Amino acid sequence: MTRENEQIKQNEAGMHYRSLNSFLREQFGEKVYKLALDGGFTCPTRDGSKGTGGCSFCAGGSGDFAIPVGDDVAEAIEMAKAVVADKGAKKFIAYFQSYTGTYAPIERLRNLYTETIRHPDIAAMSIGTRPDCLDDEVISLLADLNSEKPVWIELGLQTIHEQTAKAIRRGYPLEVYDDAVGRLRAAGIPVVVHMIIGLPGETPEMIRQTAAYIGRSGVQGIKFQLLHVLEGTKLAEEYRAGAFEVLSPAAYIRILEECIESIPPGMVVHRLTGDGAKRSLIAPKWSADKKRVLNDINRAFERDQIRQGSRL
Repeated sequence: MTRENEQIKQNEAGMHYRSLNSFLREQFGEKVYKLALDGGFTCPTRDGSKGTGGCSFCAGGSGDFAIPVGDDVAEAIEMAKAVVADKGAKKFIAYFQSYTGTYAPIERLRNLYTETIRHPDIAAMSIGTRPDCLDDEVISLLADLNSEKPVWIELGLQTIHEQTAKAIRRGYPLEVYDDAVGRLRAAGIPVVVHMIIGLPGETPEMIRQTAAYIGRSGVQGIKFQLLHVLEGTKLAEEYRAGAFEVLSPAAYIRILEECIESIPPGMVVHRLTGDGAKRSLIAPKWSADKKRVLNDINRAFERDQIRQGSRL
């Protein structure tokens, strides 16, 4: 489907953007829910390979709500299913979201992910990782798994601006992202990219440029994340020292609208914001009320008649 046809389809359906929920229903024909799993990985910016302490914003590798996977993969999946039992789903996506999901010996990755994807209740698998942790052997494994059931890779890019990337201690330059996306696409593996709205020093136009760049890179999905300041992070120290301010709800929504308009109509929007663990959230406090935030976003999209890809 061309971009123009995708835009027409969304407009006729009254859709402001292509949501993950609608995409999953198209793919699987029913409700599908993610199971947050923790494979016990670490990260090259934590183990001394490229640094210690992790990225400046990272408190727990995005795994605050993930179920640890030990020796028994099936048991961990059942525990994760119990957490979302009230959602009414019968099919699930195994989501390895904690730290860097391809940063381990290849045999460990093969055993873990093969057992996971062959579980009868798992319809697909999503692996969060870094573009600098995707060598050819790993991509070959992912391609093999993807031939059994859908597998997609989630890459933590956050920003295209090198000065910001260095400030948040990301640990790799933009060309590493470009190379990884090219090799993943060549292997037929779908890619979802994470970006953060509100990083210190970035203007609304810089943030929009990141969204547009991700859209042009040919990936299949995007996750928008509001910058959270969490306890135990370098970012928390900077915030308390007055080095930067967090976004207001209105400012966040305005920037998000521009980002949505700057990505291709066919790209799947996996997330519009994010909610860090309330026990460790320092700022912005308004983000803790996720239901209200999403309602405000949807009302603004309707008021402003936002259409994904309208700036292209």
